[in-house]
Amino acid sequence: MIVSRPVCPAGGDRRINVHVNGARSAAEIIVEGHVQGVGFRDYAQRRARLLGLTGFAMNLKDGRVRVHAEGARPALEELAQHLEKGPPLSRVQGVSVRYVPPTGRFTTFGIRYAEFES
Repeated sequence: MIVSRPVCPAGGDRRINVHVNGARSAAEIIVEGHVQGVGFRDYAQRRARLLGLTGFAMNLKDGRVRVHAEGARPALEELAQHLEKGPPLSRVQGVSVRYVPPTGRFTTFGIRYAEFES
């Protein structure tokens, strides 16, 4: 079963198809540039939730932001595109995406406030 849901909160008509009970994927996304202290994790959280993704965003000690997201592959790809732009005060210099097996551990998309070893 495929569900089409709007991804533009302001009533836009842009939609993404999400497979219900279909194959899930996961992505580890690292964002470089001026991405800390500018609301980047909040931005990532809002975008991920609009796309129906689960996971987290966290600052890394070296100034980058790490995003782990799980859900439909098209939604992950769209999230990565949004993260390339970032919020208005950010200056994204690079985004790397690595697809990994999903863990299924997350029920929502949150923000982590400390870097953990993984």
